Amino acid sequence: MTTTEPPRAGGARSAAPVAPQGQGAFASLRAPHFPKVWAAGWIWNIGRWAMGFLGAYVANDLTGSPRLVQLTGSFMWGPLLFAGLIGGAVSDWFNRRRVVLVQLAVMVPLTALMGVLALQDALRVWMLYPFMVAVGIGWVVDMTVRRAMIYDLVGPEHVTGAMALEMLSSAAGLAMGALIGGTVIQTLGVGPAYFVVVGGLVAAVAIMWRVPSPPRAASMVPAGGRPSFLSTVADGFRALPANPALVSILGVTVFVDFFHFSFTPIIQVIAERVDATPSMTGLIAAATGLGMMIGSYWVAARRPHAGRAYVFGSMVACLLILGLATVPNYPVIVASAFTAGLAMGLFGSTQTALAITSTSDEMRGRAMGLLSMAIGALPVGMYALGELAQVIGAPAALVAFNLTGLVGIAVWVKVRPEVLSVR
Repeated sequence: MTTTEPPRAGGARSAAPVAPQGQGAFASLRAPHFPKVWAAGWIWNIGRWAMGFLGAYVANDLTGSPRLVQLTGSFMWGPLLFAGLIGGAVSDWFNRRRVVLVQLAVMVPLTALMGVLALQDALRVWMLYPFMVAVGIGWVVDMTVRRAMIYDLVGPEHVTGAMALEMLSSAAGLAMGALIGGTVIQTLGVGPAYFVVVGGLVAAVAIMWRVPSPPRAASMVPAGGRPSFLSTVADGFRALPANPALVSILGVTVFVDFFHFSFTPIIQVIAERVDATPSMTGLIAAATGLGMMIGSYWVAARRPHAGRAYVFGSMVACLLILGLATVPNYPVIVASAFTAGLAMGLFGSTQTALAITSTSDEMRGRAMGLLSMAIGALPVGMYALGELAQVIGAPAALVAFNLTGLVGIAVWVKVRPEVLSVR
């Protein structure tokens, strides 16, 4: 049974979490209100990936430049590098439900504006980049605020399963967002594709509106009172050296996101080698997401050793993606994207849970902020990959990046093996 507190001034009721009963892949879905938060996040993930696909498609269609295509990803993921820890402090300071609602609501008119510009044939490449920054800020909020809210709802016993389901929804968002984006572009055009995303965002707002604010752990409010917001941000950096496991986890994330996952926008360029249509290009990206879904489900169902699955998945993904870069055959490209996605499902479904469980209650939001900053290596990697692809070609650049990433992960884990001990 869920207990509730009286309504607070200016906010929704606060619902005390009840630990979900049972085990299995979907046990966390029995926690009150978690299914709504998960569904809203799923819709956001579909929209986020669809907006990323649309941005890369428009940039490639207007310019044909690998550099400018990759920049759409750099601008989209850039806020994770620069605003991650601030987002974590926001998560620890403010009403999480309210912050998520504001983030979703702000994206509705911005996305509609992009749709109007596309319908009027007034959408230009330079307009993509500030919009992608706005999408990236929304991702920071989702990463640091909504995911910390999930822990409040399911508790420590089920957080690994809940975060595996989160990764499943993110992977499904990649698959569905790319498929929807490619299919709607091919049948109706870019403008209607943006308005499909608007409809999803409105639905996510409606779902989150029905979620009460979960209470914070008592340890999150120090006996001496809450420190200033800037002190909260600074504490995140100061606490990092004292947590070697978190340092080890973040290092693997940096290598994976810089060298491996930076390939997603350049799929548009790779697809041109086999004369893929927009819907066929969407299927390549969707294959990655589908593989990640299956890998994430396996983690949720089997509960493997999280640290080892995290490292193993990241290294195997770097190897399996090489088929996409080296074989100019459409079925092979799709198969390579799918199998690399399987491995990435192991990495992604354990990543958040490892970061959350390796830190204390009062630092949880800031740990998520530090994780988002580590993921912020992705936009830098996207830019670097685009520059290298401009010089030596997209296939050769992808091979060089992933082999370097594979070696880098191996060396990092040899030097900082703490992640292998985290279950």
